[in-house]
Amino acid sequence: MNDSQPGFDNLMVGGEMHKLVKAPVTHKQLVKYSGASGDFNPIHTDPEVGRAAGTGLIAHGMLIMGFAGQAITDWLPKKYLRKFSVRFVGMARPGDVVTVTGKVKEKIRVPSQRILCEITAKNQKDEVLVTGVFEAEFPNE
Repeated sequence: MNDSQPGFDNLMVGGEMHKLVKAPVTHKQLVKYSGASGDFNPIHTDPEVGRAAGTGLIAHGMLIMGFAGQAITDWLPKKYLRKFSVRFVGMARPGDVVTVTGKVKEKIRVPSQRILCEITAKNQKDEVLVTGVFEAEFPNE
């Protein structure tokens, strides 16, 4: 564990995880993500389809979930992560700056040292894109 990653005893209920701020979402990023994920729905990559739908281009929900996962594993060693789930709430679009925040909701010591946390991804307008929860388990020391 490096110095920026907290240990179980250093975490407090209500304590916040490190905030992650992503560079603005780009059209090129959405095209690349389509290829990587196999999700070729044109609402993510074809501006004409986005205009016709009335939404403009929208980012893949799983891309935003990936940002949330990155925030978790930037904060804690990924080997500690046990559960992670999200609910897709809003739509991210090219140009959006996505900020991921989270906080510890509960600490459990028995039978193992675990934390239960909530996580949120919002755009620069403070609109919620994703909400979720995750659980991490720390080694007993």
